[in-house]
Amino acid sequence: MSGEPARCWPAPAKLNLFLHITGRRPDGYHELQTAFQLLDFADSIEIEPTGDSAITRLEGPTGVPADEDLAVRAARALKVATGSGRGARLKVHKRIPMGGGLGGGSSDAATVLVALNELWKTGLDLSRLASIGAELGADVPVFVYGRSAWAEGIGERLQPIELPERWFVVLDPGVAVATRDVFQAPELTRNSALITIRGLFEAGTRNDCEPVVRARFPVVRDALDWLGRFAQARLTGTGSCVFAAFESAAAAERVAARVPDEWRGYVARGLNRSPLHAQLARLRGEE
Repeated sequence: MSGEPARCWPAPAKLNLFLHITGRRPDGYHELQTAFQLLDFADSIEIEPTGDSAITRLEGPTGVPADEDLAVRAARALKVATGSGRGARLKVHKRIPMGGGLGGGSSDAATVLVALNELWKTGLDLSRLASIGAELGADVPVFVYGRSAWAEGIGERLQPIELPERWFVVLDPGVAVATRDVFQAPELTRNSALITIRGLFEAGTRNDCEPVVRARFPVVRDALDWLGRFAQARLTGTGSCVFAAFESAAAAERVAARVPDEWRGYVARGLNRSPLHAQLARLRGEE
């Protein structure tokens, strides 16, 4: 035993404010442009460092074996990368819907990497942690760096951006959409023109995956149409969750109160800085 107490660490959700597919590489990966908006809606991961070398998951998402859980895989990847002899017990408390395009699994992995790097005193910088995370999933690095960001390439080229304070209504239609299936769809647009960061705040952005998901998942189409009655509604990532932005918490709450019973609705505040990094700074006595 290490004698260190277990702590809960946040793993925030994200939205893709837009998603343009700009090309396809010879290796099959897609080139894209997107903007990641972090949210205050989060999973939480209880992490207890141990003196032995075992990585044990005591609680986790329903239907996901421990060996397939990105949180567990992240802990093991950090051990391999650093040669640490330490272990950890994990409890993954899910709030973020799986298969919804909100990045929950990737965020869980990033939180484990950042937290265990601190708790195990392995001393890696964020760039190295992001590199380890990229092997687990394309969205892991943005959560490691902990800033809302502009992304290009296959999502690995990140530039922090400051986004205006807004509140979002996020609808979960209750289905899971497989990213792989969407990116393999023959009808997916793969030749969107490149835009600049300035273009993010102008008209004309969209989610290129949305027509594919609309056609294949009528419940997502219905959620988009319903939310679009109140504000511009958009798919996040490859779905299935959809969202709309509002200028105030009160305006978002009014819409969320009207969400049909067959869907789950959330109100979340947009963040420029991850609560994970805020907690890390407090632990270090930096704020």
